[in-house]
Amino acid sequence: QVQLLESGGGLVQAGGSLRLSCAASGLIFSSHATGWFRQAPGSEREFVVAIAPISWIRSATHYADSVKGRFTMFRDNGKNTVYLQMNSLQPEDTAVYYCAAGGAEAYDSGNYDYWGQGTQVTVSS
Repeated sequence: QVQLLESGGGLVQAGGSLRLSCAASGLIFSSHATGWFRQAPGSEREFVVAIAPISWIRSATHYADSVKGRFTMFRDNGKNTVYLQMNSLQPEDTAVYYCAAGGAEAYDSGNYDYWGQGTQVTVSS
């Protein structure tokens, strides 16, 4: 059974930083496309960033325009954990953040098979 467990959310002031973690059991992150999504109150869930499987010739990561240059996603294959480093946080980044994993095609399609329970990030002004 696949389980994804996020951690690291919390309350931070605008301009601050947080690092989210997502640990997997029953699935090897490096063999799958992995992404972070977020959902603010009253809004649809939105894409944040995705990283391609390690098998891809190019090590591909792509970011939503709203977070490009501020957020960085990286993967620790030894720990089977992915991270989302979030810098220069703004109140509009407030949301529940979800980790997701799926087949390689999910990197382009956004259709992920497995989801974590989410972790709350709140940015105060």
